Amino acid sequence: MFNLFNKTKKKFKASCDLSGSMLDRESAYLLSTAQVISSKKFWDSKMTEPDTMTYTEAHFKSGDQTATNIRNMIFKKYSAVDKAWVISDAHLHLFDIDESSAKELANQWWDSEGKETPGEMSNSLTHLGDNEFENFKNYAVNEAGRRMVQI
Repeated sequence: MFNLFNKTKKKFKASCDLSGSMLDRESAYLLSTAQVISSKKFWDSKMTEPDTMTYTEAHFKSGDQTATNIRNMIFKKYSAVDKAWVISDAHLHLFDIDESSAKELANQWWDSEGKETPGEMSNSLTHLGDNEFENFKNYAVNEAGRRMVQI
């Protein structure tokens, strides 16, 4: 007979903040916004995805200001919120990070079912100097993906 009053706890689910793919505990890693936006490999990948390659080509081939503005908006999308980023192990190659630390933080986050994030994750941008942030932005907006464009 069914027990209607005994509710079973739903299994915690999470998705990758970069790809949207579903994650399990073993494949989850936690990065800060500063770690995400500081990665040249991440920006080279992001700016050469099928959805953004047209803007990257227009930016480099003809100096199209609209394309540059869109690349700037893409940077703002990733840098606007200082938060913890849950990413899949499939994206680790894009970041120069301490993987064991990112894994440990993800495990803590997973254990709290996504409710608790370490303080350093939610204020990582405050630890960047203005020049650092501007250098990351300059690379993302003006340089990322250049190698993939035939001029």
